[in-house]
Amino acid sequence: MYTRTGGYTAEDRMSDLVCDRYLVLQVMSRFGIAPGFGDRTIAEVCGAAGVDAGTFLAVVNLLLEQGDPETLADQVSVRALVSYLHSSHAYFLDYRLPSIRRKLVGAVDYSHSDVSFAIMRFFDEYVAEVHKHMDYEEKNVFPYVESLLAGEPTSYSIDTFRRHHDQVEAKLRELKNIIIKYYPAGGTNELNGVLYDIFTCEEELASHNAVEDEIFVPAVERLAADGMPQPRQEPLSDREKEIIVCIVKGMSNKQIADALCISVHTVITHRRNIVAKLQIHSAAGLTIYAIVNKLVDLSEIRQTIPE
Repeated sequence: MYTRTGGYTAEDRMSDLVCDRYLVLQVMSRFGIAPGFGDRTIAEVCGAAGVDAGTFLAVVNLLLEQGDPETLADQVSVRALVSYLHSSHAYFLDYRLPSIRRKLVGAVDYSHSDVSFAIMRFFDEYVAEVHKHMDYEEKNVFPYVESLLAGEPTSYSIDTFRRHHDQVEAKLRELKNIIIKYYPAGGTNELNGVLYDIFTCEEELASHNAVEDEIFVPAVERLAADGMPQPRQEPLSDREKEIIVCIVKGMSNKQIADALCISVHTVITHRRNIVAKLQIHSAAGLTIYAIVNKLVDLSEIRQTIPE
C-alpha cells in the first residue's frame, strides 16, 4: 500500500480506495454501499447507491487524516450525515458490542468467579453508558437537525450537545487495561481475541466521535446560522428513479431487490433517500411525481390504481 499525499476525490476509483485503505469498508457499510462495483469511480458508486458523494468523501478523508476538518464540514449534506450516524449507532448497539460480550463470556475463566463477574458487570455498565449516549442523540440531537432542515423553530442548540458530548470509548479503554494488567495468569487465546476486538472497537468509537465533533457539529452550526434548510437539493440518481417506477407499479421491496439485483437493505436505503429528497412519503404521491416527471406512462400503472 502506498502513502497518499492528498485526499481522495470523486474521480478516484472506489476499488483503489478500498484496496489502499481497507478500513474504509466500515464507512461503506454505514452508507449502505456494497462491494461488486468494478472499476467505477467513487462518484459513480455513490450515485448508484443513492449516497451523497461529498458526504462520503468527507467522512473518508477525515478518518484517513487526508483533509482539513473545517473544509470537509463544508462539503457534507447534513441529512446524509445524520443517516450515516444512525447506521453507526445501529452497528455498535446491535452488532459490535453484543458480539464482544458474547466472546467475553466465552473467554473469561469462571474458576476466577469474582474477577469474571466483575469484568462482565464492568462491560455491561459500559454498554449501558453507550446506549444512554446514543439514545440521547437519537431522541434530542437528530430531531433537532430535522427541525432545522424543515425550517421549523426549535429551542435546542447543537452547542448543548457539543458541551456534553462524552467520549464513550474512554471506559472501554479502562476495561482493556484492567484485563491486560490484572486478569489472573493463564489467559486463553479467546481472551486475547476479545482484547483485540476491544482495541478495535475503541478505535472505531473514537472515529465515530471524531466524525461527530469535527464534521457533524460544525455542519449543523452552519445550518442553524443560515436559519433555513440546506440550499443544495440533491437530484434523484438513476437508481432512485428506477425504484420509484417499481414502487408506483406496486412492487414490494423484495420484488424490487430481485428485479434490480440489489439487496432489500439497499432498496430501503434508496427509499429513505427518495423521501428525504422529494418529501413525498406515500406511493400515491410518488405515482403523481412519476407521471408528472415522465418516469412512467399512465398505461403502465393503470392496473395498480384502484377504480
